[in-house]
Amino acid sequence: MRLRIDDMTCDGCARAVTRTIQRLDPEAQVAVDRPGGTADVTTKAESEALVNALTKAGYPAEVLAA
Repeated sequence: MRLRIDDMTCDGCARAVTRTIQRLDPEAQVAVDRPGGTADVTTKAESEALVNALTKAGYPAEVLAA
C-alpha cells in the first residue's frame, strides 16, 4: 500500500516511520520517499492500524492506494 505521511522532515523521521510500521509487522517491507512524503509498504498489518500508529507517533498518515 502507499501511504502519504506528513511531517517527515529528515532521515531520522523516515527511520522512525519505518520502526513504527515494523513494530506492528516485523516483516513489513518499507520504502520511504521522504521528499515526496510517501511510503510504499508491504505488510500484513491493517491499514487503519498503520495510520493510527503513525499518527500517534507524530506522523499523520493516510492511505493513498491499497
